[in-house]
Amino acid sequence: MRYDSITDAIGNTPLVRIDPAVHGLARIDLYAKLEMLNPFGSVKDRPAWHMARPLLEAAGPGETVVELSSGNTAKALALLAGLHGLTFKSVTNRMRVPEIKELLLLLGAEIEELPGRSECLDPTDTDDPLTRFHQALAGPGGHYLHTDQYFNPRNTDAHACGTGPEIVKDLDGRAPDFFVACVGTAGSSTGVARVLREHDPDVRVIGLVADKSDFIPGIRTLDEVQQVGLFDPATYDTIEPVTADEAIDGMVTLIRRCGLLTGPTGGAAFQGAVRHLRPLDRELTERRTAVFIVCDRAESYLGYVRQRRPELLGRPPLKNSAAALTEAEVRAGARTVDTEAARRWIAEGDPAPLVVDLRGPHAYAALHIDGSINIADELFGELLRGGLPFSTSRPVLLACPVGERSARYAALLTRMGHPDVRSLTGGVVAWRDAGAPLVRHRP
Repeated sequence: MRYDSITDAIGNTPLVRIDPAVHGLARIDLYAKLEMLNPFGSVKDRPAWHMARPLLEAAGPGETVVELSSGNTAKALALLAGLHGLTFKSVTNRMRVPEIKELLLLLGAEIEELPGRSECLDPTDTDDPLTRFHQALAGPGGHYLHTDQYFNPRNTDAHACGTGPEIVKDLDGRAPDFFVACVGTAGSSTGVARVLREHDPDVRVIGLVADKSDFIPGIRTLDEVQQVGLFDPATYDTIEPVTADEAIDGMVTLIRRCGLLTGPTGGAAFQGAVRHLRPLDRELTERRTAVFIVCDRAESYLGYVRQRRPELLGRPPLKNSAAALTEAEVRAGARTVDTEAARRWIAEGDPAPLVVDLRGPHAYAALHIDGSINIADELFGELLRGGLPFSTSRPVLLACPVGERSARYAALLTRMGHPDVRSLTGGVVAWRDAGAPLVRHRP
């Protein structure tokens, strides 16, 4: 097939059947939609082009496309902007995948990391710099071409016009019985679900979110997804968490057993699909069909894998790794303290605890607990590889956005021999919501 433009190649990605010997399901045929084969390597190519196209057609010379994105949407928009002689600007709280940041810079993108309080846009927090920037972009008289992926209905429409109908076509005009989708901006799950239910109202839609204590690129936690304008819980028959370990396990299975060079989002979709379908499979008497999306390619996530599962890349296992703790070990080993008790501890403790804020530097700069020090969780994890990073003679209070990562590190530090380390229940968000004082960073 001949393409007049690289954008003509976006879409029409194939649906492939996963070998039953891999997933172990006896009565459910499991198919993968290979969005990794889009020209820019991701399911995000579709909404990026669909959202950007009307803006690009009306763009004047020297204008800039902007999006609040640190992932594949930013990558696709940077490429599209460059094809039209424009620049692209990515605005984010935190670039957590170094390979994507480096690729964006290679593409000539501008990157602005604002001191947002949370790791993603929270439209209800009107004092958050990231939220204020988003509001300014949405207002009249802006100087940017803003694609607005979290609220733009063209994000959803891209999948209602493309991804969903392609699935039905590849299944010979039928909708699958189950559609399993990772939830990021919620555009793909919402758009595909709409189309599939038009063909069969009984289609079951399973939404997958990241476990509260984990970071999986491209997937939001259940707390984070509530902040996304396109998210509607009514879209999903059930919403289930997946862990980073499950995402990597699924990724490795698809790469090594199926020849699908997918990233962790695709791995999470596969692993979550098999886990959900396995008990149903045992009770079925007729064959059923399920579809999940292989969202992107593996190359951008080698650093992510290296940090969490170095043995997969021929490196020794990490020492003192918080990621290696099971949920049961975290629950058993982490001491926690609520906001009121933490305030008393800070004010009256003898000695007072060392307060360590595990959020990113921009979130810390925006607002933090007075007297706390900032060690971003990735750096904190590296420090622990070499042993306890501070004296055991002083107690420690750990704070993160919602109290999940800090609990994991509190359990690890206790295991490593620290006599008194506690996690702030609910994190900085709970501290803020309780009206406890926060201060801004002053250089």
